Amino acid sequence: MIIDFHAHTFPDKIAAAAVSKLEQKAHARSHSDGTRDGLLRRMQSAGIDHAVVLPVATNPLKCASMNDTSHALDGLDNLTYFAAIHPDAPDWHEELGRAKALGFKGVKIHPVYQNVAIDNPRFVRILERCGELGLMIVMHGGADIGFPGVEKCSPAMLRRALDQAGPVTLVAAHMGGWRNWHEVPEFLLDTGVHLDTAYSLGNIAPIDDHYAPEELPMLADEIFCELVRSFGSQRILFGTDSPWDDMGECIRRIRALPLTVAEQEDIFCNNARRLLSL
Repeated sequence: MIIDFHAHTFPDKIAAAAVSKLEQKAHARSHSDGTRDGLLRRMQSAGIDHAVVLPVATNPLKCASMNDTSHALDGLDNLTYFAAIHPDAPDWHEELGRAKALGFKGVKIHPVYQNVAIDNPRFVRILERCGELGLMIVMHGGADIGFPGVEKCSPAMLRRALDQAGPVTLVAAHMGGWRNWHEVPEFLLDTGVHLDTAYSLGNIAPIDDHYAPEELPMLADEIFCELVRSFGSQRILFGTDSPWDDMGECIRRIRALPLTVAEQEDIFCNNARRLLSL
């Protein structure tokens, strides 16, 4: 069984425009049309059995409507939807309680797109409330390809937030901090944070000549394996960041690494099943 813990979709009516806009912002190619059906087709082609869909609330006033939509789709066609929350939502406290009551397993936050640093008190209160409710968090970790030079959720910043918020189950995406990987062991190793593999191996697929070749590589295989061994395979979750990476290629990259069968089973399936109670 393979579970993708990090995927994205957009409503059908805006998917084409949203994908095109994000491609131009990131200067990187999408590998799907961004729709729910497109995700399911890619999953079937790659041999992925289940996926977690992570909506990002960029408007603080739309969390409730986004969560109503996700709740209607949650659990259908082997897709688990997380709730969306914005740190500036006026009813953030009540909306997180409602997300728990609706049966969501967790919430997605993206400090870069939401333009609030993770160690800002507005986000610390989100982490604290999720810990109280037993809602896990998936957080974009590190830099973002579409926002060069913007720092909102480095491993050091996440550590400061966790020290203030107290216990919470949190997945730091992109192996803990995209392009901040050198900080990950120092600041996150002793926190209990999980890491996901999304958009951390291989090469970015550019759509133009915006990037110089030396800017394209991601984590080297040996550094990736060092992170797996340092954190333990029980804290690593497979993710593709679909539609922003090819799902089948994501699987092949990890299969090619010098990891044991047990380590790969933890990454591809066991840890996600445990966190999602599947």
